Amino acid sequence: MNEPTPHTTTFESLGIAPPVLAGVRDAGFARCTPIQAQTLPIALTGRDVAGQAQTGTGKTAAFLVALYHTLLTRAPPPGRTPTSVRALILAPTRELAVQIHHDAETLGRHTGLKQAVVYGGIDYEKQRRTLEEGIDVLIGTPGRLIDYYKQHVYDLKHVQTLVLDEADRMFDLGFIADIRYLLRRLPHPERRQSMLFSATLSYRVLELAYEHMNNPELVRIEPDRKTVEGVRQIMYYPSMEEKIPLLIGLLRQSEARRTMIFVNTKRMAERLEVVLRANAFHAQALSGDVPQAKRLRFLRDFHNGDLAVLIATDVASRGLHIPEVSHVFNFDLPQDAADYVHRIGRTARAGAEGDAISFACEEYAVGLPDIEQYIGHKIPSAPISPDLLAGGLAQPQMQSDHRRGPRRGHPHSSRPPRGGGPGARRGRGKPHRPG
Repeated sequence: MNEPTPHTTTFESLGIAPPVLAGVRDAGFARCTPIQAQTLPIALTGRDVAGQAQTGTGKTAAFLVALYHTLLTRAPPPGRTPTSVRALILAPTRELAVQIHHDAETLGRHTGLKQAVVYGGIDYEKQRRTLEEGIDVLIGTPGRLIDYYKQHVYDLKHVQTLVLDEADRMFDLGFIADIRYLLRRLPHPERRQSMLFSATLSYRVLELAYEHMNNPELVRIEPDRKTVEGVRQIMYYPSMEEKIPLLIGLLRQSEARRTMIFVNTKRMAERLEVVLRANAFHAQALSGDVPQAKRLRFLRDFHNGDLAVLIATDVASRGLHIPEVSHVFNFDLPQDAADYVHRIGRTARAGAEGDAISFACEEYAVGLPDIEQYIGHKIPSAPISPDLLAGGLAQPQMQSDHRRGPRRGHPHSSRPPRGGGPGARRGRGKPHRPG
């Protein structure tokens, strides 16, 4: 758990319960980040908070510290049974739920409270048994939480603290009906503390907050600054034939250690994995249909530095805590301007610096004006000199239709076949968002 850029406020000065403060010390925290400094004085008194902050600014620690403090300073409700949870944390993705649980184990180590995480795709019976044994803090994704709830494995009658993390992502992924299903089964907002955190406090997020929270206090941290300081952004304008040679040339120059490459389709992620491996890069593709056990292993290997290059669709662009990412490549420019910010936010975390390198090819350059308008500035560009283009590349034979090779006559092209395909733009309307 890394600490982003510090604020002048110290955790010691906030009157945090001593067992929680011991966990804060274990995590290596001393001074608060801006989101922590502004939300904790409110949340530690038991009031509701709706906070807006960028990914990687310390909001997870903010709500966990407040949550544990509340549970330690308020007695459990009378009549509570072991399977009646005291705190519920909702996350939009499995990876984010796992990361929150990891941080919760560190910050809650000295509290004596039990926490568990549940999510789909893995360990169904094991997760069920953990809930049946009784826990205090339940972290999970909506689908698996509702599944166990309907089977009466746990109940929500005595929840004292609710956290909604990445609330805007809940809407993006279509979870809002599931979220409302769970929230309507909690105690009345006046009888619990609620905390909501989101990259944007849009109208729909605020509507959710006011509907299910008790007059929350709004905290916005630099909402007008779209991109993270410390990210060196650069744009190249390659032809379709130059994209892969340029990528490999830049990877070789950067001596890729912990690099993320973003693409728009699963097919391209799989293709790049094969090509990069054939050219001596330890690379792995991560997309939406990779089994959960493999996803977690890939992320663990990448986190530990055993995997040098992670190729991802936008399923991995938010909610992942991966420290020390040195380079982010937008091999395909995203079709949603906000995704550009989320992608490049994977680097320059914890006050460090990083590089975000983007390719505006003929297929996706159409989205560049929207991206630059969204971030409020023009992205610096650089020419493609011959020494940047890797030569003599190995061209592996694709093994199946979904790993089909490039078009005839275009050995490095990433353009989909005639008639469209998963990466083809679908007109000027709502962009296609695969993966």
